[in-house]
Amino acid sequence: MNSAYDEYADAYDQWFLKNGNLFLSEARLVAACMEGCGRALSVGCGSGLFEAWMRRERGIAVEEGIEPSGAMAEIARKRGMRVEIGSAEGFRGDGSFDTVLFNGCPSYIADLGLAFRNGFAALRPGGRIVVADVPKESAYASIYNLALALGTWEHPLLEGVKPPDPYPIEFVKAARWRTTAEKTELLRAAGFGEFRYMQTLTVHPRCANDAAEEPCEGSDRGSYVAIVARRGA
Repeated sequence: MNSAYDEYADAYDQWFLKNGNLFLSEARLVAACMEGCGRALSVGCGSGLFEAWMRRERGIAVEEGIEPSGAMAEIARKRGMRVEIGSAEGFRGDGSFDTVLFNGCPSYIADLGLAFRNGFAALRPGGRIVVADVPKESAYASIYNLALALGTWEHPLLEGVKPPDPYPIEFVKAARWRTTAEKTELLRAAGFGEFRYMQTLTVHPRCANDAAEEPCEGSDRGSYVAIVARRGA
């Protein structure tokens, strides 16, 4: 996965910029879950695109990050973040963070249970974890998995079904989508509780960029779902 993001770091940002309403829908969801975040760490922060938007538009400061791709980390640093090169499975926290964010990266983490345990260790007692991603059961993931099985977006089975400007196939091939239930159980096993769910991208993927959505409670129909949970003592 790192090599794909090193090679296509600029393409990642350009795709979100071209799909501006889709980006706004996702960014609003993450921001709604990050209000009052205190000292926050973004694991797999990528280019810092979401963090820069939250700081500029909502006054939410997520200034520290962990990112395995050197090319992505360099872009995030230019956006004002302090980023360490490292993996979600490899970083070690010291219990000093109020919030740990996993935004868009869980599907690219091989040992997600270990990553969540590391997130638990990074948090102070009572701190929160925010896990936002495309769930396997969603409309988006179903189309992504079809493109993955076909090896391309350019196939007759996807005509009239795929989004007008689909996610780059290189990133689709690197992903392993997990259900919301799977992620919840991994979080629970890591020691988290007090679960809350929010969602966005509730329309068909072909129409997701037509208008920006406001996030809503639940996880039953969104193609981007956030799980918010608390660390106990």
